[in-house]
Amino acid sequence: MSNTEQQPEGLRSFDTIIIGAGQAGPSLAGRLNDAGMKVAIIERDFVGGTCVNTGCKPTKTLVASAYAAHQARRGGDYGFSRSDVTIDMPAVAARARKVILDSRKDNEDWLASMPNVELIRGHARFDGPKTIAVNGERLTAPKIFLNVGARALIPDMPGLKDVPYLTNSKIIALEELPRHLVIVGGSYIGLEFAQMYRRFGAKVTIIERSERLIFREDKDVSEAVREIIEAEGITVRTGVTCIGLNKHEAGIAVSVECETDRSPVVGSHVLIAIGRKPNTDDLGLENAGITTNERGYITVDSRLETNVPGIWAMGDCNGKGAFTHTAYDDFEIVAANLLDGDDRHVSDRLLGYALYIDPPLGRVGMTDAEAEKIGRPLLYSKRPMSLVGRAVEKDETRGFMKVVSDAETNRILGAAILGTGGDEAIHGILNIMNADQPVDVLRWAVPIHPTVSELVPTLLLGLAPK
Repeated sequence: MSNTEQQPEGLRSFDTIIIGAGQAGPSLAGRLNDAGMKVAIIERDFVGGTCVNTGCKPTKTLVASAYAAHQARRGGDYGFSRSDVTIDMPAVAARARKVILDSRKDNEDWLASMPNVELIRGHARFDGPKTIAVNGERLTAPKIFLNVGARALIPDMPGLKDVPYLTNSKIIALEELPRHLVIVGGSYIGLEFAQMYRRFGAKVTIIERSERLIFREDKDVSEAVREIIEAEGITVRTGVTCIGLNKHEAGIAVSVECETDRSPVVGSHVLIAIGRKPNTDDLGLENAGITTNERGYITVDSRLETNVPGIWAMGDCNGKGAFTHTAYDDFEIVAANLLDGDDRHVSDRLLGYALYIDPPLGRVGMTDAEAEKIGRPLLYSKRPMSLVGRAVEKDETRGFMKVVSDAETNRILGAAILGTGGDEAIHGILNIMNADQPVDVLRWAVPIHPTVSELVPTLLLGLAPK
């Protein structure tokens, strides 16, 4: 008797159910389809998730437009004459929208090509341990995968409910240039939009509660990033003790001090960029007995299985990584373990990421501060980007690269490259760390000239105690 015949009337049976069609979901559906499994993948919004629709794809498209405008204004630095650069915001937004729609369609067409996969559009909720309610029907499967992503965190901030505000998902569709964009939050998302819109021509102010920008990074990185964006005319207010919003005749008034400075920052637009929140609060997880932590992230083990056997969580909703590449790696871990007889663990993952301001920040492993907490003897090295021939030739010498290693094991613990091409050059260090090879292996590599990576052996040669 088939699984379908054994189920109660009105309950559709699948081999697997995937909730969410972000980065991990469709890829897993493809592997399960190839394995001959009957798969239901449920999506209540847009196929492709955050990366395709409101994150990486459109934001980096906008970053590219802003970079092109910035470089055009610098024509005199490169020896050519230019006229004034004007920004056509509807055209900029249309370019980003096309990238979104093309990428979304590619994902939809890919899912449609899978003979064993059914894409169901609707809001899925657990109504029992292994049963899902969606669009008035109930589905069941012995294996269920959650890939529901995250959204912008909206704080309980005084006055926020009384004024219009933007989030990362709303601002990418903006077809007008803000007169003055006030960004609440001085971390990765806020910084990218700050530089981007400044280069489009808006006045920009960043308001951050912490004492410095991107507080999780080392102090020298934070300070260098601040210097870079302030040099472009962006106002930065850190250590802000009181943030509140009110309507103003000229737009929106954002208070930044309650005692020493009562004059607010008045902007035409406000972007809230203080973090992300997992989309787990309306899934009916309690009906399945699935646990979450205090921030709403689904608790998983090192193989990404929840506390309920047969249910896994992948991507942003499990709190193990807030990036497209970590979500995709979640899929690879789950697929390898279930379909390939492997034994992969998220705890083995070496985290790398980038901040896409210009110049970008490429990061891997520990910060200096994190390394110092483990109590091991350490070696450090740091070199300015002005020593990189490629940076000099491009006239983009801002920033530096640095590395910290374990003096006894001779292994790199972490590195940062804040400079032109840093998001690409960091991969040489990331790969040697993944391969668990000693510093000397990379030290004696012969990189191509002229590249950003060619300074890495010299950087490693300079490793010494602080």
